Amino acid sequence: MRGADITQENLFSTVHLNEFVPDSHPLRAVRKLFDAAMGRINWLFDEAYSEFGRESIAPERLLRAQLLQVLFSIRSERQLMEQMHYNLLFRWFTGLSIDDEVWDHSTFSKNRDRLLEHDIIPALFEEVVELARKKSLLSEDHFSVDGTLIQAWASQKSFRPKDEKDDDNNKGGRNAECDFHGEKRSNKTHESRTDPESRNYKKSKNSEARLTYLGHSAIENRNGLVVKTKASFADGYGERETAIDMLAELPGGHPKTVCADKNYDTKDFVDFCRVMKITPHVARNDTRKGVSAIDARTSHHEGYKVSMKVRKRVEEPFGWGKTIGLIRQVKARGLDRVNSVLNMTFIGWNLTRIVNLQEQSV
Repeated sequence: MRGADITQENLFSTVHLNEFVPDSHPLRAVRKLFDAAMGRINWLFDEAYSEFGRESIAPERLLRAQLLQVLFSIRSERQLMEQMHYNLLFRWFTGLSIDDEVWDHSTFSKNRDRLLEHDIIPALFEEVVELARKKSLLSEDHFSVDGTLIQAWASQKSFRPKDEKDDDNNKGGRNAECDFHGEKRSNKTHESRTDPESRNYKKSKNSEARLTYLGHSAIENRNGLVVKTKASFADGYGERETAIDMLAELPGGHPKTVCADKNYDTKDFVDFCRVMKITPHVARNDTRKGVSAIDARTSHHEGYKVSMKVRKRVEEPFGWGKTIGLIRQVKARGLDRVNSVLNMTFIGWNLTRIVNLQEQSV
């Protein structure tokens, strides 16, 4: 007998939202780890929110929603809230019940300043790293550093002379034609009207200049977990200077090694590393003017040869962040906001790595 194609809702439902998520779903382990990290900065949430006034949306729910945006490559908060309306998995992960009303997308904008003011997302990143350390998943001796370009949320047409008046910029309509041929454009004389903190920069002579930021990471070499990350202004010294700052923040005063590509083969970087008792396993740049800063005392060791193979692992988090995460072209303006997106992206990378490593050890 053929069944009738009739949809009839039950008056009452006794099914719990938790029952829709399989026990083996990887987001169960991710949420457990993420909740544990947020629990360790509960005091920071108390500082960020007043004890008086109307009750806000729980910051834990907002952060879980932002993590979903990273893990599922959701391009905007408006689209994320649209998904939250009908995606039961997203509701469960965030902490909403089936009957809870989904908040407006502007809620993220209103709360972002509070998160930035109290450095909540960078603190959360550090707690995720600490969870990995307690699970003995980190190497405390061998590290790699690298940087990548993060395209700013601004066009080349917005890169205008600093002394140009707004009236001059509006000639020809909202999206006027621009001819930059023969015009000298530098960050000293020009800035983006859309994102003034971005810099016009290219990483190599043969590439085109773009409005960008630099994203940096330091990974431990055992499992490729990101232990330090930071965004900076884009310039020719940003990668090495930020790498030194990140290496100085690594715990412990014991000897360490750091792998890096040829861009870090400079006397200043190598000398700073040695002062910090860090052996620089940097790829030799024998074609540069002068000589390589890495001499035979370092490069003839077997450990150096191993580092030359392992150092390429530092590219994996950047590749994941640009294909799955949100850092290929960041939809935020200003260095602090870009830094938050970078930290949240690598929180997503670390959590998925920890879950995968735990499954492999079972």
